[in-house]
Amino acid sequence: MDSGLDTRRIVHPTERIVTGRLVRLLDGYTREVRIGQPVLVAVLAAAAIARLPALLLRSLFSFGGGGTRRRWKQLKQGPEYLVTPVRLRNTAGQLCEVELHGHLPQSALHPADQVQLTLRPQGDPELPPRIERIVNLTTGQLLTPRTATLWSHLGPPLLLRAFLGALLLAGITACAALT
Repeated sequence: MDSGLDTRRIVHPTERIVTGRLVRLLDGYTREVRIGQPVLVAVLAAAAIARLPALLLRSLFSFGGGGTRRRWKQLKQGPEYLVTPVRLRNTAGQLCEVELHGHLPQSALHPADQVQLTLRPQGDPELPPRIERIVNLTTGQLLTPRTATLWSHLGPPLLLRAFLGALLLAGITACAALT
């Protein structure tokens, strides 16, 4: 066995802020955002209430059909986001691995860049911490990766319809309580 090989362990940093030199951006893969079923049911129920008056008007006056709707299975399956493992050597000389969730401009990070990372632990202790914010000390850029969320997955039209449905339900409830 060759003892001259550099076989230092890759560690997951426990500090909130880590400063070091970027070693490598590994190949990314996708991970899915979990969608909570109670939240999805509440949003869809409120959207259905707002849809009732439109359906009634459409049936009375025979307007054209609405746009395409996403089905339960499509909405329940959460959006995917890119996960890129990042390796850096911290100021203590340790090789650390963290995860970058979302997308950044391709020219934002290069190997050998000096970076300061703000990290957040993930739910699974086996996973390395994820990057919340990157300060590229070499170029002076402040970078914040963005991922898909539950709200971006559901989309503005469905959320607006759910909000209107909740307002309609609150109005009906208030009228019923007053009479």
